[in-house]
Amino acid sequence: MSSRNAYFTLMDHRYYRYRGCAADPDQPTQAQGDVSVPVNAWLPYTDDGGELPSVRNARQAAAQTVCGACPVLAQCRAYALSVDGDGRLAEPEGVWGGMLPLERHRDLVARRTAATPVEATAAIDPRRLEECRTDQKQAVLRSLAQHVDEELVAYGASMDVRTANWHRSLLCGLLGLDKEKATRQQLLDAARTLGVLPAGVRVVPDGDVPIAAAPNTDGSRQRRLARGHRLQPTRPIQLILPGYEQLLRQPRPRRTARPAGPRLRVVRVIAEALTLDTLLPSTSVVLEPVA
Repeated sequence: MSSRNAYFTLMDHRYYRYRGCAADPDQPTQAQGDVSVPVNAWLPYTDDGGELPSVRNARQAAAQTVCGACPVLAQCRAYALSVDGDGRLAEPEGVWGGMLPLERHRDLVARRTAATPVEATAAIDPRRLEECRTDQKQAVLRSLAQHVDEELVAYGASMDVRTANWHRSLLCGLLGLDKEKATRQQLLDAARTLGVLPAGVRVVPDGDVPIAAAPNTDGSRQRRLARGHRLQPTRPIQLILPGYEQLLRQPRPRRTARPAGPRLRVVRVIAEALTLDTLLPSTSVVLEPVA
């Protein structure tokens, strides 16, 4: 069900007006499901430092308790867990359907991970599978199973980032996956299902945000999959490669355009010859020979 349909299903429910998080008619600042709980208990966390973690946890726990007895709990949760056309949660923040934001994002990640198109990969040409077993592609797959960052994947496969990403993109096509939508976990699962990745290779999980299987140059695929995630870091992660701890990655300096206008040239100045008279002032002292 799309987010739009789920929203109208919730709004048109005959018990929607009796939801627990609605304002109490006699006390507009309190919830009608429990007048001891304020209506702002369901609001998102602003992360401005004004609310202590203990206060936030107590507020959210009280809201979840009220949600447990809500007559439209199922419809509210279905709407909050629905995704829009860009693959984003309909409600990424706040308490909805008795679930916290982190719980809803974990549910979304689990659904994406479990959506591996095994049926589409069942009839793959064996020659394509043999191409996936070449040394370079096997190196990329094994390194991809251990790392999630593209630079570490390339380092583990003993190749540059561009070459490693190119092989990852080819692997998606060879295994019948859509490189625009497939995640890293889906690529590795498909490789293991088809016998391309050995069963004994341990796969490090993505975490809370799915990693794009074939990242492109500007990183838009990764941002599209993780868009709106409240745990996504706002600052880039500083990576340190093994053996190169002293070489921290620095941003590439931007080239500035040469200013318009006349250019200046250096002219060498030739000083005139200096004489002793110009350096020492004249004197009237007479030197006599020593006896």
